[in-house]
Parts: sequence; C-alpha cells; structure tokens
Amino acid sequence: MPDDEADLSSPSGSASLDPGVAARRVPERLGEAECLELLATGTLARLVFTSRYGLTALPVVYRIDGESIVLGTWDPAVFDDDLRTGIAHADYRVAVEADQIDPEARAGWFVLAQGAAHHLDTEAERAPFIDAGLDPWIEGVPAHFIRVTPTHFFGLRGRRA
Repeated sequence: MPDDEADLSSPSGSASLDPGVAARRVPERLGEAECLELLATGTLARLVFTSRYGLTALPVVYRIDGESIVLGTWDPAVFDDDLRTGIAHADYRVAVEADQIDPEARAGWFVLAQGAAHHLDTEAERAPFIDAGLDPWIEGVPAHFIRVTPTHFFGLRGRRA
C-alpha cells in the first residue's frame, strides 16, 4: 500500500487517511539558525547520553540561553553518576532532541543538538535559571541545571511535496 494511503494510527496501517492529509511529504533539512528558532518554541526535550547501562534518553525541561540550551533535570543523582568525568573542565558529549509532531496531519519537525554537557554547579551559574520554569515537576526533587553548547545540529521538517 502506498505511504499516502496508510492509517498511521492503525496497527496494520491498512485504513485510509483523511484526503486532506494524504499529500506526499518530503523531508526538509534545517539549518542551524532554524534549528535554534524551533527549539526556542518548545520547553520539553530528551537528553540523550551513554550511561553505564548503555544509551539513555531522559525527559528534561529546557530553555534557550543565547546559543546554548539550559536543561532542568529531574534528579541530580542520575546525572552525577553518568555525566561527570571527574576531570576538571572535561564534559561529556550529549545530544538534546526536541520535536513537534502531528501524527494525524503527518507533519512536524525534530531537532537534534549535540555538544558538551556542563553542570551548572555554582550559585552564579544557577542564579539566572532559578524560577525560570526549569524546576522539576515532582515535589522534593532538587533542581539541577546542565548547559549544552551545541557544536552540531541536525534537524528535519516534513513538508508537502
């Protein structure tokens, strides 16, 4: 069955889509500036890194700060064990993935930003992000912030052909 006739919500993919969304989609590669613009419209992403258990992707809240991404993480203990090198000024490389997808319209975008993860440990580093909407959603979990300064972006948007 052609892709434009599949029902993505159906396990078999056999039902037809609404005719208004059946147009063929093609990927559009996004540049760095466009990736940052799209990231600035969101607040929820995934932090992707290699932990002692293998590849890991965890939800985080975020905001853009200049040309970097500041993450509010859920629990410092999780990130301390796997995202600290123990070497001064040496940071782990991570990826931040954010997206906005509409499965019914078969449209959306995603951005993957890769860079070093720097923990904001001092009060001076943390101060601008206290009460900035990056606090954990769970009561009693301490706020922990990580700054990712991307060195590489990859983004795609689905658009009509």
